[in-house]
Amino acid sequence: MSDSTKSTMAHKNRVKELMTEVIQELDFCATVHDNSKLQEPEKSAFDRATPRLKHLKYGTPKYKEALKHLGSALDHHYKVNRHHPEHWELGIYGMDLLDLIELLADWKAAGERHEDNKGLRHSIEVNAERYGYDERFKELLLRTADRMGWL
Repeated sequence: MSDSTKSTMAHKNRVKELMTEVIQELDFCATVHDNSKLQEPEKSAFDRATPRLKHLKYGTPKYKEALKHLGSALDHHYKVNRHHPEHWELGIYGMDLLDLIELLADWKAAGERHEDNKGLRHSIEVNAERYGYDERFKELLLRTADRMGWL
């Protein structure tokens, strides 16, 4: 009979090293999140739009119309920010798990800026139609948000 302690500890340490790489990547994503909104061609457009969007209900026709006024600034934002499904040819299904974590944090924080904040659950529900993800994918997002205490 052998003692597996040494092998198990080596495995634990390796998993920790790998997970630390993930943490470092998420920290980088958090640090640079939406930096493009702080410079042109996005800044002036978001300066005008952000106060209006705050008063609109997320996902409504009026909200969608207000987004259209961002025009090329929003196109640029999606192009340079991988945490948006619009960045990817395959939409949300082109994203990786780290993109999805940033996406959920973004949806949570964005909802908190709205006067009628209905919560992250509402955003996940509305965005199922917007981005075309199925029930199983929606449940994955909800489980993750619940684990983080964001619902």
